[in-house]
Amino acid sequence: MGNYEQLVLKIAESAKLNSDDIERRIEAKRAKLSGIVSKEGAAQIVAAELGINFDRERIKIAELVQGMKRANVVGKVLDLFPIREYNKNGRSGKVGRFTLADEQSNVKVVLWDTNHISLVESGKLKEGDIIEISNANVRNGELHLNSFSDIRQSNEQMGAVVTKKMFNSKKLSEIKAGEGLKTRAFVVQVFDPHYFEICPECRKKVNEGGCSIHGSVNPIKRAIMNVILDDGNETIRAVVVGENINLLGLNDEEIFSLEKFAESKFRLLGEEKVFSGNVRQNQMFGNLEFSIEKVEDVAADELIKELEAVQK
Repeated sequence: MGNYEQLVLKIAESAKLNSDDIERRIEAKRAKLSGIVSKEGAAQIVAAELGINFDRERIKIAELVQGMKRANVVGKVLDLFPIREYNKNGRSGKVGRFTLADEQSNVKVVLWDTNHISLVESGKLKEGDIIEISNANVRNGELHLNSFSDIRQSNEQMGAVVTKKMFNSKKLSEIKAGEGLKTRAFVVQVFDPHYFEICPECRKKVNEGGCSIHGSVNPIKRAIMNVILDDGNETIRAVVVGENINLLGLNDEEIFSLEKFAESKFRLLGEEKVFSGNVRQNQMFGNLEFSIEKVEDVAADELIKELEAVQK
């Protein structure tokens, strides 16, 4: 079940209505607004009209949807990443990241406020902690915390949590920014790769052989490549990085030599694979992009089941 469906059920439960009634209200609201709002946005408007205020209500991670402004969740801290410094467009600062998980799902949390970041740097926030987050924003499938957000330790008991990354199986014509997507699609266009180097210790990008954390290192060369995928209904531009390029069917020599790549890339056209990753909104062009995290071969038994379903 996707996040939107979870939200509809949440609204229906709070309003003591059935989910079909909520769906009709959402579609009516979208029609009234000439489709300029997403289903998730219309759902939040319907919830507000029914007197349901999620700003003060704690929800499950699976119920988070794109555009929420004051989300409140509880979960266990997993995969606490090192604090990173940034300098972009004349602005500099620090950013922190970790995964927050509950019994149903998990989400990446991004910290921008210095007070929150200091919790990580001082060791007051660590992996395994059960925490409560309030007033967070949902952007591109991540939970972003600013100075108006709050993190506090929770006394709530939590059993087994979902540690595996969650992906929704959908057609490309149905996807939205911020979703974890799993789709079977064909490679229909391949662009030349670009190369960069990372530190063998922390895996951060290095410049001129130097890592901001580990100094002079013997860097690892990595490749990043864009492809166009087609699932038979829609196409999308996707980004493939590192070992996932090998899983498309290229060896390292073919990847890291543009001459060899030019000879081999046409072999990728028409390849059908199962791709999993995150859907994001390109801020410059406004279109959706697919950041691929996993590439798998198509399972024969799945194809047989689909063919049998079509024939029935």
